[in-house]
Amino acid sequence: MKILITGVAGFIGTNTALRLLKKNHTIFGIDNFDSFNSEKLKKFRLNKLKKFKNFHFKKIDILNKNILIKIISICKPDSIIHLAGQAGVRYSYLNPSKYIDNNIIGFINLIFAARENNIKKILYASSSSVYGNNINFPLKENQKLNQINIYAVSKMLNEKIAETYSKISKIRFIGLRFFTIYGEYGRPDMFLFKMFKSSLNKKKFFLNNNGNHDRDFTYIGDVTLIIERLLKKQTSKNEILNVCSMNPENILQITRLFQKKNFLKVQLIKKHKADILKTHGDNTKIKKISGFKKFSNLRNNIFKLFKWYKDNKIYKL
Repeated sequence: MKILITGVAGFIGTNTALRLLKKNHTIFGIDNFDSFNSEKLKKFRLNKLKKFKNFHFKKIDILNKNILIKIISICKPDSIIHLAGQAGVRYSYLNPSKYIDNNIIGFINLIFAARENNIKKILYASSSSVYGNNINFPLKENQKLNQINIYAVSKMLNEKIAETYSKISKIRFIGLRFFTIYGEYGRPDMFLFKMFKSSLNKKKFFLNNNGNHDRDFTYIGDVTLIIERLLKKQTSKNEILNVCSMNPENILQITRLFQKKNFLKVQLIKKHKADILKTHGDNTKIKKISGFKKFSNLRNNIFKLFKWYKDNKIYKL
């Protein structure tokens, strides 16, 4: 199978590409190397992918619609996995226009280019943030949405755009509402890697809202296996799926668990206005569609991941 992955040098993009490359799929990866994340880290991830002969990369921006059309016409992929876009909930308060450009206009450009090239299937990244500060747990795909930041609004609009285009094109869409994905090649600004770095550098670890957050941590290895299975599945024209372990963990308790075996000096600070108090998704639907049943437990993975982090010096810079 030939697959185009946008945002291939990102966290989920790299891991997804690695799994599919190992299964001998041909991967065409694109990324614009946006400055939001470290360019050194993106090059580090990309170098892992370039070891495979069935991997091909182009540095392009999905805001350039004409180049996007040309690249897809050359690659002729069977499916597209769209993971490019502006990440970061808190950053959306500082630069909201970037989310409109990269997450909404970029998505429309991709769909237009896919239509021009007769692509039949697009899997794309949505987010659990579309639910906002909901209280009806576990969160189901058909529940009322309640976005509290521009990042979440951009993801909700992506879902609406996909729903519309599924009716007026031959493309089948699968929107993946990711819940706190963690694992190898992760983002340095996320909770676990920030905690690891503070421990190794013997610096204070600042814990928002006194650690009074619950997160539905979902391991990247589970996520990529689900994506692989969804590529092969016949689905309806437009699907929205929670990607979650359905096993939320309290941030403070996870911090204390890590502290039992490692140095960590914690300073509790107040809640950031962008933060959602709790995420807890219902994964019944994705289990049924993908056939994936057993999600990994964070408590079983945290120390193995810390060892991986220590072994990869790029993260300690």
